[in-house]
Amino acid sequence: MWTILTEYKFFQNSILDYLLALAFFIVGSWFLRMIKKFFLTRLGRWAKRRKKELASFLINSGEQNLLPLIYLGVFYLSIHRLILTPFLNKIINSLCLALLVFFGVRFLLALFNRILDYYLLKRETEATKRYAFRIISKFFTILVWILAFIVFLDNLGVEISALVAGLGIGGIAVALAAQVLLSDLFSYFTIYFDRPFEVGDYIIVDNFSGTVEHIGLKTTRLRSLTGEELVFPNADLTSSRLRNYKTMKRRRISFTIGVSYQTDAALVKEIPQILADIVNSIPGTELNRSHFSGFGEYSLRFEVVYYVLTRDYIKYMDIQQEINLKIIEEFSKRGIQFSYPTQTLYLKNG
Repeated sequence: MWTILTEYKFFQNSILDYLLALAFFIVGSWFLRMIKKFFLTRLGRWAKRRKKELASFLINSGEQNLLPLIYLGVFYLSIHRLILTPFLNKIINSLCLALLVFFGVRFLLALFNRILDYYLLKRETEATKRYAFRIISKFFTILVWILAFIVFLDNLGVEISALVAGLGIGGIAVALAAQVLLSDLFSYFTIYFDRPFEVGDYIIVDNFSGTVEHIGLKTTRLRSLTGEELVFPNADLTSSRLRNYKTMKRRRISFTIGVSYQTDAALVKEIPQILADIVNSIPGTELNRSHFSGFGEYSLRFEVVYYVLTRDYIKYMDIQQEINLKIIEEFSKRGIQFSYPTQTLYLKNG
């Protein structure tokens, strides 16, 4: 019996060699099934019970993608000692490589999409941004599969230089044809990741200003103060200098007033302090300075600089209005006259 097992051969391998290969595969498969049953299943239940979403995902994805690769490894090791024909050996190696690439890429893509869902999509409630990241995911998936297919062909010994050159030329042609669209699309991602502004911000771009209402894949839309909608290509916004008032913590205000040259010198000395007291008396302001700044063509000039401790424009206008009214009131009490354009004409008899 032993002689039959060791000496009787099929395709250069004895019956014993085939039996050992089969036994190795059966024992290895049984061992993997035990691991799955007593370890992975219990670990999956624990993750589900503790609501460990990432751990649960890794376990499920591992069972679907990595476990088949381990079975493939057991199979490959079980037939490794067998003597196979070059043709059959090449078929098995190619099949194993194809399965390795397929399950490996599928696991990496599943991990990438999971990270994208967890860290990005769940933090975004805007439909446009969620859609944009879905586009990124699909583009990345297609790119990875193409690269994996090229690597697979290269390992099979296929000449891929012509294929790579063709893909490069095709990519250049597509990029040139969609240059404007791609420019706006990449500018959208620049806006999203760099966040120079967001929906709800009030921004000024060149001579235009408005509140950001929508950031799309190609254009961004603003609502101006006069009510009309302003539409900007994303590429224009990323290449322009813009001012964003959302991050402004306080607003610096400077204004000047003029009083008549006939104002008494004692009152002129008091005016800077009068203006300073008016600003300090209003909540939400911080005085910077108040000075008699110089002599104008027809008035004595006084300059006041203060801060409004909010970025709200309406609040600033309310405060400035209150300051103006109090200036009129205080000057009226002291008999200080505001200046206005005047000319004095002197006539001399001949």
